[in-house]
Amino acid sequence: MTVGVLIVTHRDVGDALLKTAANTLGFCPLATSLLGVEDDSEPDKLHRKALGLLTLLDSGEGVLVLTDMYGSTPSNIACKLLSSEHQVRVISGLNLPMLIRIFNYSNLTLDEIMHKALSGGREGVMDCSVEVDRL
Repeated sequence: MTVGVLIVTHRDVGDALLKTAANTLGFCPLATSLLGVEDDSEPDKLHRKALGLLTLLDSGEGVLVLTDMYGSTPSNIACKLLSSEHQVRVISGLNLPMLIRIFNYSNLTLDEIMHKALSGGREGVMDCSVEVDRL
C-alpha cells in the first residue's frame, strides 16, 4: 500500500503539473486524482466530490492533499478535508519540484512524504540571478 495524492487547484493548474511530472519521470507512481476548481464552482459540491476522491485514494496509508494557493477556494476545500475520517495532510503552494519529489519518494509514509514534499517545494524556489552570477 502507498499514500494517495489528491491535487486541488484552480482550473487546470494541477492537471498541467501532474502531466509534466509524470512525463518527466515516465510514469506516475502513486494513485493520484485531480479536482479543478472553476470560478463558478459550488464549494459544498466540490467538498463532497473531494471526500469521494479521498475514499478512492486511501488504501490505508492516508492521502496527501496538495493545493496551489493558501486561502483560496481550492485551499479552503482541501483544508476542510482535514476533518474527514481519513488520515489526511494538506500542503499549499504546490509546484513542480514538490510534485516530482513526492513521486521520487513514493514508498514513504504519509508524514515522511509530506516532509519530502515541503523540502522539495522550498528547494525548488531559487533566486536565479544569484545562480547566474556563478556561471
